[in-house]
Amino acid sequence: MDENQLAGYADKNQLPPPSERIPAIRWLKQNLFSSWFNAILTIVSTALIMTIVFGLLRWALEARWEVIPANLKLLLVGTYPVEHLWRVWAVVYLVAFLLGFSSGAHGGLMRRVSTTAALVSVVLAVLPFPWGTRGWLLGIAVAAAAGFGLGYLGKGIRWCKRLEIASWILSFPISLIFLNGVGGILPVIKGRTMWGFMLNLIGAVVGIGLSFPVGVLLALGRRSRLPAIRLVCTAYIEIIRGVPLISLLFMASIMLQLLLPASVRPDLLIRAMLTITAFSAAYMAENVRGGLQAIPQGQYEAAYAVGLNRALTTILIILPQALRIVIPAIVGQFIALFMDTTLFGFIAILELLNITRSIMGNLEWRGTIFELYVFIGIVFWILCYSMSYVSRRIEKTLGVGER
Repeated sequence: MDENQLAGYADKNQLPPPSERIPAIRWLKQNLFSSWFNAILTIVSTALIMTIVFGLLRWALEARWEVIPANLKLLLVGTYPVEHLWRVWAVVYLVAFLLGFSSGAHGGLMRRVSTTAALVSVVLAVLPFPWGTRGWLLGIAVAAAAGFGLGYLGKGIRWCKRLEIASWILSFPISLIFLNGVGGILPVIKGRTMWGFMLNLIGAVVGIGLSFPVGVLLALGRRSRLPAIRLVCTAYIEIIRGVPLISLLFMASIMLQLLLPASVRPDLLIRAMLTITAFSAAYMAENVRGGLQAIPQGQYEAAYAVGLNRALTTILIILPQALRIVIPAIVGQFIALFMDTTLFGFIAILELLNITRSIMGNLEWRGTIFELYVFIGIVFWILCYSMSYVSRRIEKTLGVGER
């Protein structure tokens, strides 16, 4: 046998390390009551934890949770006209259908995401909502199932994959058109300052969709051989990263209103979206630049050796490896951008967090601020954890940190 065969034989016949099962009483004595000091510390800590837990449970049982279903429409979509709420549901159905379509065509992570969304909609439909709302909620599961069926039937077909990519790209402008309107059948909805959770989602989607490509271009520009491009990109990144986001939002809401004529002045919401996109792009550029610097010089030399020019080397060889390395940092920036959308309230555009002020202004719901904040915290945690979970699954699929 050679050395490789011996190593393989040894691996196959290697016994696992012995395991010892420690009884519960013995484990407690060894870890929590090994000395008089540890015993006192364990008892005091247990009493403190139990006091906090029982206090939270008592508050949860006595809390006025009815404030959430009573103001759910205001929390989710703000002052969006009731007669046009079907537009919001149409956008939700479109996203659910595309999730189902992607899950049927690919499976894996997309199937888990679409299945979870369908199950959540079914569970919510069981809760004591009005029957009309329950029907809309069940429609999410139906849309996801329909998309899954079509995606599964078109699995492996070349044009089906192209249709999927085009549908996801077009879904963004279509959703904005539905929500804002264009006139005629879809009248334009103007004069709104209370958006609710819809604003957080739109701000996050717009910011993520625009800041990522802009950040990649800024990172490449900062490493450019052309001094002018490198200087402009470096100056932009350092200036934006040196100013708080709230200051930039105030500048966009007040200074641009004074400097630009009314005929070319963008809407306040558009200015806020562009500001948070520009702010996030600067941080995204530094994350991507860190990944580019981690690529060894041998990758460039190998690409040049097979005849690729600098542009193709960057696009086909270097950039995919760099983005793979910095997936955790990129997703972390996405989560930070989603949470930064709560700052829109400082410029009089009320999203989920700041819309609680209008609810507290109602005498009927005075003293329910903690219930509202708990609800908001749970909603934000679910969204942030979902993005983190998707990031971990992508890292595991790509083998980040393993090879």
